[in-house]
Amino acid sequence: MDITGKIAIVTGGGQGIGAALARALHAAGAKHVCVADLNGDNARAVAGEIGGTGLQVDVRDADQITAMIDQIEADHGPVDLMCSNAGIANAFDLSVKNAAGASAEDWQLAWEVNVMSHVHAAKVLVPRMIARGGGYFLHTVSAAGLLSQIGSATYSTTKHAAVGFAENLAISHRDEGIRVSILCPQGVATPMLDSIDNQGPQSGDGVLTAEAVAQSALDGIRNEEFLILPHPQVQGYIEAKAAQYNRWIGGMAKFQRQYRET
Repeated sequence: MDITGKIAIVTGGGQGIGAALARALHAAGAKHVCVADLNGDNARAVAGEIGGTGLQVDVRDADQITAMIDQIEADHGPVDLMCSNAGIANAFDLSVKNAAGASAEDWQLAWEVNVMSHVHAAKVLVPRMIARGGGYFLHTVSAAGLLSQIGSATYSTTKHAAVGFAENLAISHRDEGIRVSILCPQGVATPMLDSIDNQGPQSGDGVLTAEAVAQSALDGIRNEEFLILPHPQVQGYIEAKAAQYNRWIGGMAKFQRQYRET
């Protein structure tokens, strides 16, 4: 996909990867970028830097996502690129006394932000994109959605679900001109990473800047790659997991043991 002249929406765009994505899209020649964030002030600040639209949006709310898309399309034209970037990392406990021990509220919050926000946006945009001959979805997921996440079953489980939805979206609508990419980094120097107590293994395998991850995302979109891996070593981990699943589980359990004992 050629980004030049395109209209894009970036959720979770007030900071971190989302803010870097919004700036990178503008620098790459996007016609207009909507920056959406739960923190409206942050969204408007980033949008102000790039001449975009800043909106306060709670991505858990399907009506708010619909209203955001409707506003941008009414004011600026059809959305070509939907970057569902907002995410949450919650219920971290590296001691893992019980993998199923997070509260129902934590499970529901992770599900609504990490999975259903993607679904809500696609539900609105897929019919419109089909009618106009195509479009693009970028879903910020995580390497945890391909591998796992030590210390947070809520994060690992919902990120796996996000990968599954993106795969189905890509398969179902490929012949209708819709393309999908999933952005799956490991550690990224963002407020999300900083918010995790005792950050764990995601901080020990090369922490990238948000700007580097955004550039990887744009390169992947241009090449229409489904799987975008800013940390190239993740490809090897995926292959090792698929080749020897039992050995991989054992290795991850050993890794978990190290964090439980510290």
